[in-house]
Amino acid sequence: SSILRFFRNFEGLLDYSERDTLTSLLNRKTFDETFLKATNAGASPHNRDSTEGEARRAALASQRHWLGVIDIDHFKSVNDNFGHLIGDEVLLLLSRLMRNSFRFHDRLYRFGGEEFVVLMRCANEQDAALAFERMRANTESYPFPQVGRITISVGFTEVKPGDTPSA
Repeated sequence: SSILRFFRNFEGLLDYSERDTLTSLLNRKTFDETFLKATNAGASPHNRDSTEGEARRAALASQRHWLGVIDIDHFKSVNDNFGHLIGDEVLLLLSRLMRNSFRFHDRLYRFGGEEFVVLMRCANEQDAALAFERMRANTESYPFPQVGRITISVGFTEVKPGDTPSA
């Protein structure tokens, strides 16, 4: 029981250092540290069956990585008109919308302030565009309790071999 408590505490510390405290999304530090690993097409999954592992690697290799940036439109006016506590509520609710709009294995980051980043795999640009459009539409139609409707701006690009987090 003591070892289990120790492990849970250690796991909590690791999670705390990798996640944004308000939204529980991954943080910018984690993005910078994992970008190259997450986009490394040569990363081999840990799988005992080599045939299964090869099939999975082939399927993943056929997909490309996409990096999207999401920014809340006119967020400063939300903080100015309603206060920072309500602004935090908007950020928290938007992070929940992100979790519901993207797939479980897509990596979601709070990059800073009202900026969010998504790192995802899709076969083509149309699939990536559909995912980001779904997020934009979900946000636009969501009735935020204190502020009503908000909108977001989204941009995305394909991650190319040799790209770096700073680029």
